[in-house]
Amino acid sequence: MLLSYINTELRDNFDSLTALCRALDLDEAALTEKLAAIDYHYDASTNSFR
Repeated sequence: MLLSYINTELRDNFDSLTALCRALDLDEAALTEKLAAIDYHYDASTNSFR
């Protein structure tokens, strides 16, 4: 569910992971680590976790 929410927000509302984290007051490193634990990694070229 977290993955879906983050990717939807990135696609619809933010041009980068950094912008999303700033707007939602999220720790970018913690979010990246949490999604890496389920083998999803941020891809800046697609602005999504894959």
